[in-house]
Amino acid sequence: VVAPPPPPPAAVTPNWTGLYGGAQLGYNNLDSNISGGDDAVIGGLFVGYDYDFGDFVLGSSIDYDFTDAEVSTAPNPQVDLENIFRAKLRAGYKLGNGLIYGTGGYAYGKFDNKFRTSNQANSFSQNSEGDDGDGWQAGGGVEYALGRGLTFTGEYLYTSLDVDSPVVRVGQGTAPATNPFVLAPNTTGTDITRGNGKFGTHMFRVGMNYRF
Repeated sequence: VVAPPPPPPAAVTPNWTGLYGGAQLGYNNLDSNISGGDDAVIGGLFVGYDYDFGDFVLGSSIDYDFTDAEVSTAPNPQVDLENIFRAKLRAGYKLGNGLIYGTGGYAYGKFDNKFRTSNQANSFSQNSEGDDGDGWQAGGGVEYALGRGLTFTGEYLYTSLDVDSPVVRVGQGTAPATNPFVLAPNTTGTDITRGNGKFGTHMFRVGMNYRF
């Protein structure tokens, strides 16, 4: 009697449990409820921890990206998005050496407001910068294990940020006392604002990770 051949060994998938970190680079599209938009390069660093439950993986991470995307809102202050910090959770499903996942969490953006005017008579001073934005982000991606602790990630993220308006005080300067910006009851000047802004970013990023 000839014994049947042994069954083929079960496919071994990577164990995703553990600490990881890496770098990322991609494309960032910024738009707002004010006007204008911009496309820019985005890149940064991240660190996270995953726990492997068999077919499913749960984890958390933080990342920090640099970018330079602007929204031109003339005659209002120009707004530049300079960097983004995120703290997020993710849940994924294992497929061979890959992990398909969804992610979401908290987002913070650092903005730079720039005010320009052709008015040479009045004085202008910025009383409030309004350069911090808080919000949320959500997206998904694929991570693939290359071996020797290295993995490659492709990810899409949408980030929504609410930003308070900067306040610019328009004073008399060299203008006459009849200048409309210093008429009663605003004899010390008139405050102008952009209005609170809601900014959205669409990001497509690739990253290289090392898993410890």
